[in-house]
Amino acid sequence: MAAKFELYKDKKGEFRFRLKSGNGENILASEGYKAKTSAKNGIESVKKNAKDAKRFEIKKSKSGKHMFNLKAGNSQVIGTSQMYKTEAACINGVKSVKTNAPKAKVEDLS
Repeated sequence: MAAKFELYKDKKGEFRFRLKSGNGENILASEGYKAKTSAKNGIESVKKNAKDAKRFEIKKSKSGKHMFNLKAGNSQVIGTSQMYKTEAACINGVKSVKTNAPKAKVEDLS
């Protein structure tokens, strides 16, 4: 199974997307958008910015877990990862987004 973006509507009625890896795991999630078009633009921004290693920001939580944000050229966060137990696993998550996002298809579940 290939990686894909899932576009969906949350319980608040906002549009969101998540990038799922080929094995079905969530590797990146968006914020909520009021308009579907804005969420689609967010997906395109992820596809574009995922190619640039400088757009990824790795962080460590107070509990010692790691996560990353993918940022657009204007420094706005366009996607956030899950929490990872190790920095190495987090870095693998970044690699997965870099590899999968640019060519991932969009499945509209909204």
